[in-house]
Amino acid sequence: MAAVPKQTTMAIKSYKNQAQMLVKNYLLADPFAPYTSILGGILACKVVYDLSDLISSFYIKTYPSLTKIQRVDWNNRGISTTHAIFVSALSLYFVFWSDLFSDPHLTGLMVFRSSQLSTFGLGVSLGYFFSDLAMTLWQYPALGGIEYVIHHLLSGTAVAYSMFTGEAQLYTYMVLISEVTTPEIHLRWYLDTAGMKRSTAYLINGVVIFIGWLIARVLLFGYMFYHVYLHYDQVIKMHAFGFVLVFGVPSALGILNLIWFGKIIKGLAKTLAKRRSRTKELDSEN
Repeated sequence: MAAVPKQTTMAIKSYKNQAQMLVKNYLLADPFAPYTSILGGILACKVVYDLSDLISSFYIKTYPSLTKIQRVDWNNRGISTTHAIFVSALSLYFVFWSDLFSDPHLTGLMVFRSSQLSTFGLGVSLGYFFSDLAMTLWQYPALGGIEYVIHHLLSGTAVAYSMFTGEAQLYTYMVLISEVTTPEIHLRWYLDTAGMKRSTAYLINGVVIFIGWLIARVLLFGYMFYHVYLHYDQVIKMHAFGFVLVFGVPSALGILNLIWFGKIIKGLAKTLAKRRSRTKELDSEN
């Protein structure tokens, strides 16, 4: 293998150093991180939408036969799934693995702690909420009803406040862990659209949604309120608006989650009943 010329190596190192300085002094710098991350989140949504359309056109046989609104929904769900994977992974890290909010030796109260990475992550998520809400309103109600709009408005408000003030970022990330159920929800829609509603994959997906929703959108919300109760002496020191958001937004989202959980239970029960009915029919024929 031919050796890389010294001049080329130096040029690569120079570009690498410039990129590192750009990230450190601009993208993650305190005055710019929120705005950069929001714009980055919006741009990422556009890129994922276009990639979803391009890849699906080549590799998904049923995609070309979908209606225009179905293709928009298909690609929009690709954005939502990508965001869900990103933000749920980041949320799990900050809530369960990072010392940022759990180490008692760190300076400052837990509810006022933040970092460049935690702020940047919330900004990317806020960019997604802006983009998805705009898409939903543009195609309303094809991509989601009023409950979907309320969910995004509440989530976006809480994320924006936490990002710009640095308050209650732990609780914001606790709520965002619920996004871990989003890919399964979208996969269910994909399977249905692709004509695989009677497949075993569809049934397994329904069971996974039930378990994931119960843990991430019901039990975890209960744990969050318990955590707030244990640290109420800190929460009470937040600004009034932040204090209201800590209690109000999770409560409203929790109610929506319970309503949707009831629909999930009914849907899973209906799927299981149909599957048992088909099994009995096959047994009787044999």
